[in-house]
Amino acid sequence: MTEIGNRGYAEEADDLAVRYESRRFEAVHPHLLARLPVPPARVIDIGAGTGRDAGALAARGYDVTAVEPTAAMRAHGQRLHPNPRIDWIDDHLPGLARVVPPPGGFAFLFVTAVWMHLDAGQRAAAMPRLAAIAAPGAHLAMTLRHGPVPVGRRMFDVSAAETLALADAAGFDCIDVSEDYDGVGVQPGISWDQLVLRRRQFTA
Repeated sequence: MTEIGNRGYAEEADDLAVRYESRRFEAVHPHLLARLPVPPARVIDIGAGTGRDAGALAARGYDVTAVEPTAAMRAHGQRLHPNPRIDWIDDHLPGLARVVPPPGGFAFLFVTAVWMHLDAGQRAAAMPRLAAIAAPGAHLAMTLRHGPVPVGRRMFDVSAAETLALADAAGFDCIDVSEDYDGVGVQPGISWDQLVLRRRQFTA
């Protein structure tokens, strides 16, 4: 069976729910607010966790596909953010086999604190899949984690250079790269990069 990278999250779901929900969407993603599409657009939150971002997006009028493979995390999300605009799906990268994009593709894709769980082969397969479900001109926001791996987790240190090369080959242009992004709260020895990509309108 393919490792999906969510090892350790079910056991810590209760604590993680408190931690994730303690920070507002607007505080975590201030640089993305101006890039959000006009609602009601279809957006996807891959690795939605306890639904903080999905809930905030739904409250702003977006129709949100929230993808989360850990049942305990999904349960928190459905309890904390009971919005009919959110469609919760048990799925994961690289295949997203259960995700059905809207006609024309998703208008915005969030891949927050997820990419580090994929090995090299999975990352190579995941980027074209993201491109396939993205609308032309859609933004893709990704975070890349750097630092020690917690006990019991499966993580890889992935560079921005590798990720941008995969993105370019799949049909994304780089819009912004922010180092020392703090999207999940300050942790000693941990740093993050935030990438903002845009799906090309036309591809060869």
